[in-house]
Amino acid sequence: MLWVMSTSAFTLSRRAVIGTAVATFFALASTSFAEVRLHPLFTDHAVLQQGRRLPVWGTADAGEKVTVEFGKQKVTTTADEHGHWQVALAPLHATNKGMALKASGAKQSAEVTDVVVGEVWIASGQSNMEFPLKPSFGSAPDIAASSNPNLRLFTVVKRRSSIVKTDLDYAKHAWAVSGPDTTPGFSAVGYYFGRDLEASLRSQNVPVGIIHTSWGGSPAEVWMSEDVLKNNHVYDRDILGAYPASLRSYHDSVRKWEQDKAAAEAKGEKFNGNRPWAPWEPSELYNGMIANLIPYGIKGAIWYQGESNAGRAWQYRSLFADMITNWRRDWGQGDFYFYAVQLAPWDMNRKRDMATIAAQVGDSSWAELREAQNYVTQTLPNVGVAVITDVGDKDDIHPTKKGPVGVRLSLLARAKAYGQAVEYTGPVYTGKFTKGREVTLNFTHVGKGLKTLDGAAPTGFTVAGEDGKFHAATAQIRGTSQVVLSSSEVEKPVAIRYGWADYPVVNLANPDGLPASPFRTDSWDLTTQVIH
Repeated sequence: MLWVMSTSAFTLSRRAVIGTAVATFFALASTSFAEVRLHPLFTDHAVLQQGRRLPVWGTADAGEKVTVEFGKQKVTTTADEHGHWQVALAPLHATNKGMALKASGAKQSAEVTDVVVGEVWIASGQSNMEFPLKPSFGSAPDIAASSNPNLRLFTVVKRRSSIVKTDLDYAKHAWAVSGPDTTPGFSAVGYYFGRDLEASLRSQNVPVGIIHTSWGGSPAEVWMSEDVLKNNHVYDRDILGAYPASLRSYHDSVRKWEQDKAAAEAKGEKFNGNRPWAPWEPSELYNGMIANLIPYGIKGAIWYQGESNAGRAWQYRSLFADMITNWRRDWGQGDFYFYAVQLAPWDMNRKRDMATIAAQVGDSSWAELREAQNYVTQTLPNVGVAVITDVGDKDDIHPTKKGPVGVRLSLLARAKAYGQAVEYTGPVYTGKFTKGREVTLNFTHVGKGLKTLDGAAPTGFTVAGEDGKFHAATAQIRGTSQVVLSSSEVEKPVAIRYGWADYPVVNLANPDGLPASPFRTDSWDLTTQVIH
């Protein structure tokens, strides 16, 4: 059973306001459904979002009256001419007592059990979000201890689609209770985030649900709706406009691959070439893996992506912001919380030794992407970035230490979304003053005083004069909140950069062990900057 609609119909549907009216997502050819069904997001063990009006939807025969019951609530509606129905439950209080959710028609009903009410978060992005718990660093004891009825997990099966789809396959989708049988293949970052968040809410008996929907290698634009891309002339030209040429190149590559394979087989030779990967089509994962989750009640989203956009880091300043705004608009649940993971250190498979890496001074598209991520936190409300400069792998774009990543995302949520008194970020640069060759930097979020993770002097700082050439700087911590630095090669310093590298070798942190984010004090043009 497929629920499919056109992009234009979906765009029009965004006018509906969830909480005051039914959000209509369906513009289909006439369809007859033989039974009342709940959408596959509503299964046994589901978590419903507390504290907001909640849409519940599904299918039935056209014109059939459907009654939805949950707890003490009972709401009735009529399926439209296409057999789709939707109701809104009044805001619910958190409970870890499993209850039944039932949708009844004239002759039969659909019922799911052990449904709880708590906090629901989306976990999305590319391969580092998709990376499962089992191969993660030190995960064996975590998996063994993962049984927790207050943590529920849901994974969206991968699907690329050129049109918006709001269906999910009933046979492949279901909520699962966290445990050794369900966590090994789940997103490691999603699991650690959910585990830490649930533990912080346990005294209040608040369950947590994580909906995982990610795909390795995916660029941000495939997670955005087509109308948003079309409404920006830069995206329309550089992303949508570039796709036909990419598709032609792909077909040419496939033809050559087929010819080479046939030629090798004709000679009786083994052919080792891999079939070319189809280029990403803009909006295809939004269409196939996000639209089908809307308008399920959520608290927010966590996001680990950006590697595939690093070559267009300057564009990511607007692209990332527009994607967040896109999701918020379509969910219709306000400026929900959105927390991203800063790109991990990686040396681009150059296999250099650490001394060589630490001595490098220069440009970095990955540093520019990290800055773009930070930039969006300053331009949109309720957006944050978790810094992970201390858990990268210089030779692997997929660092296996996912525990600290999930925990730092949860610190952002605990502090900002739930008002808990926890430190959620490392030292944050606030300003500088210069005296001769010496530059003094000021920081906040320093706790009882700045420190370094390894106990050595601060590393990763560079300084430039008016010529714009950066040189390694000698740095030391002064007092509780200042770093003083200088370089014998720069007489009159005008700009400072910290951790400005693909693989930053840095160590500045606060007493909570949270590292400072890479940053720069200059506004000079960047390597990925394009003026349109």
